[in-house]
Amino acid sequence: MIEKILIGVAGRGLCEQMLKMLMEIPSIQKASVTVLHVVPEQVSADAMAAKLEEGGKILAEAIQTLNLDPKKVTARLKQGDPKTTVCEIAEEINADLIIMGSRGLGRLQSILENSVSQYVFQLTSRPMLLVKDDIYVKRIKSIMVAMNKSESAQNCLKLALFLLRDIKGGQLVLSHVNPPDPTAKPEADPVLAAAVAEAKKYGVATRCITAKGKAGEEICRIAEESNVDLLMLGSPDRRPSIAKSFVDLDRLLGNSLSDYVRVYANCPVLLARSVAEA
Repeated sequence: MIEKILIGVAGRGLCEQMLKMLMEIPSIQKASVTVLHVVPEQVSADAMAAKLEEGGKILAEAIQTLNLDPKKVTARLKQGDPKTTVCEIAEEINADLIIMGSRGLGRLQSILENSVSQYVFQLTSRPMLLVKDDIYVKRIKSIMVAMNKSESAQNCLKLALFLLRDIKGGQLVLSHVNPPDPTAKPEADPVLAAAVAEAKKYGVATRCITAKGKAGEEICRIAEESNVDLLMLGSPDRRPSIAKSFVDLDRLLGNSLSDYVRVYANCPVLLARSVAEA
């Protein structure tokens, strides 16, 4: 399911750490990796040359850190707007997963500060793994999926099981905020029960948690209290096909569960989409 990975590197090293943890998972070890560094346009040729040289060093250090089979790694040093270039390269290589760093900026702040990861998240339909600057990247053994009836949540479940099925001692934490019957035991919740049944097919251990309250806050709380290594969240794209090239203003302005979790979760966050057509 994950055969091609695009990782954007900027010299901070967290994305490289995240990918190294992922590459320890048997189901991902055969994936090819494109390591991308984008150099923005500069005011002069000399400045551009200096930035390209610096970018080359960043790429070399990232590849050395990753220490992967050279046959599976492609280095890309590109010149242009980082926001659009990441999207273009992801389409070009047909990436199954994009890994990017995130400063964890608030919603409006990320717009004003021209956040690359926020922009890419708006425009890509591909699963995207965000690694904030202030988190500790751990070996992946426990994955939480925020469940509901949406297609994007089901996509997250499938991806989590793809990763966990070959992890010895791995655990899938299934959460459902504001279920129809909050007084029922979590295992009796229909959404979680269906997910548990699917996990049993792969021999993956599960833990079910329900909660009541604001979805974003509860998801972040459950992830922290469960000490999960990775949080997966569905993020349906509500825009019609004709508007796919435009940023979702509702999401940018803060009316988005995925945006809240992106900012406040204390672990890496993987966002998966289901695309709604017109």
